[in-house]
Amino acid sequence: MRQFSLTPAAGKRLIGKALARHPEVLTALKGGTVVIIAGTTNGYVAEELLAATGQANDFQRGRFFRGIVLPPVHSTAESGRLPDESLFPGDVVIQDGIWQKGKTIFDVAAQLKEGDVIMKGANAVNIATRRAAILIGHPQAGTIGASLPAYFGRRVRLIIPVGLEKRITGDLDVMAASLNEPGAHGPRLLPVPGEVFTELDAIAMLTGAKAELVAAGGVAGAEGSVWLAISGEASRENGAMALLQSVAGEPAFNL
Repeated sequence: MRQFSLTPAAGKRLIGKALARHPEVLTALKGGTVVIIAGTTNGYVAEELLAATGQANDFQRGRFFRGIVLPPVHSTAESGRLPDESLFPGDVVIQDGIWQKGKTIFDVAAQLKEGDVIMKGANAVNIATRRAAILIGHPQAGTIGASLPAYFGRRVRLIIPVGLEKRITGDLDVMAASLNEPGAHGPRLLPVPGEVFTELDAIAMLTGAKAELVAAGGVAGAEGSVWLAISGEASRENGAMALLQSVAGEPAFNL
């Protein structure tokens, strides 16, 4: 067994690299539609997918999000939005391998079909139950509200890329019932279906090694880091360590 500490930014890069090689995503890239809904983790996913298709030059990750959690000096807990959203680039919609610049999930949700893929980030994940939930600030449930009819109605695959720093314990449905109670304040919470995809899944997909979360935390730039134990055959452990070393220097996310 080997051990490795991973920052949130490195974890996002790792998730992006793995999803760029996800079998269902690759199939949809060839002859279907992949929608990467804007979010900080999904910005890394979009970079990796667009790089794999030779279309990354015009993509800017810095404002690839709608809601975001920032220190209070930058935003309010009520809104979770930046005061100026004029630089928001929209989602990344790739149809038949071609990036449809300027389109969003709202433009294509009604036309998505079985075999297509939506990727939507989350704000909470219970890794024991493999369930995720999304904070909701929009009165029509925002982008996940547009996505769920495609998932339930037409079997569109929904993948939830989410970093381990967003782990929670407890029952997401119970938490949602409390946060969504009439008279409560702040964002609502929506537990969602779909394929939860964390750093643990990324390591397993890319190397075949097993990764476990065994500790967490840090300071001086390591805040939010996770401590992983890697196990498997020697070749797989070595491959996992090389992979983690390759993303370890990822700089912190900046606006």
